[in-house]
Amino acid sequence: MMATQPQHLIDQNDDALMAQVAARDTSALRLLADRHAEIAWRIAYRMLGDRQEAEDVAQEALLRLWQHADRWQPGGSGVAAWLTRVATNACLDRLRRRRFVADDAVPERADESPLADETIEEDEVRNAVANCIEALPDRQRAAIVLTYYEERQNRMAAEILAMQVKAFESLLFRARGSLRDCVESKGVVA
Repeated sequence: MMATQPQHLIDQNDDALMAQVAARDTSALRLLADRHAEIAWRIAYRMLGDRQEAEDVAQEALLRLWQHADRWQPGGSGVAAWLTRVATNACLDRLRRRRFVADDAVPERADESPLADETIEEDEVRNAVANCIEALPDRQRAAIVLTYYEERQNRMAAEILAMQVKAFESLLFRARGSLRDCVESKGVVA
């Protein structure tokens, strides 16, 4: 889709594009979406485990970008970091709402990804880890997703979760321990 964007926009950095979005330029928003929406979708998919819900979260993050463009401060951590923060918080909100809505256990979801040439042992490890991540408390899950799947440094992940770095590191330590204990209890060696 980037090829259909005006060249003067393609050459601009994110801060310049945000100024255009604040002026209600939909082409600039489209270009920012092309550049960064996938990160919001990936985080949401990994945290929520549902493709459609991940799409909804990514769209919600982009809508908030549009709505709050006039508040953008150039030179900050960037659009990708802002979308990461918004998507993570939207996922945490959705996970909290699920608890209040559903009294039943969360139903198991079918794995939609192709198995390719993976061995049975690799599948067992992957499924055990995924189930254990899903069983983690919300903030621990967010810490694991941001650190290991999105490869965020502790400082950035702490900022996204609105925490001090030391508090985030403590949260991540507990999340790793809980994840390790859960995987070991399933009898799977990772």
